[in-house]
Amino acid sequence: MKKTILIYGLSLAALIGLLRLIEYRYLIHDLTLEFYVGAIALVFTALGVWAGLQLTRKRTVLANSNFVLNATELGRLGISPRELEVLDLMSCGLSNQEIADHLFVSLHTVKSHTASLFLKLDVRRRTQAIRKAKELQLIR
Repeated sequence: MKKTILIYGLSLAALIGLLRLIEYRYLIHDLTLEFYVGAIALVFTALGVWAGLQLTRKRTVLANSNFVLNATELGRLGISPRELEVLDLMSCGLSNQEIADHLFVSLHTVKSHTASLFLKLDVRRRTQAIRKAKELQLIR
């Protein structure tokens, strides 16, 4: 959020500077102040709409949506495709029960896959597993 605000502010400053340069050099007699204000308003209205859409877009949870599939690491670690699906859904923030419902398996099966992932990735928590999977480029 801070990055978006910073980019937005710097863009505004750059555009105002550019318009002032143009005003002093080329168009000082041809265009009025209202034209410049209108141009700035139009550009930043479009930027505001775009930023608003980006910040409020709902993200859908789709299986296989975050896979990068670093095949060498998958082979080395021995992670199965179903375990990779569980890891992907974990990275989307789903609970064990939600993962079980999404994959049409029992809660016990999800817990087994999770425990297996923890062993293979040599971690103790879900957050550590997700971080390590991102470092190994198994998920985005």
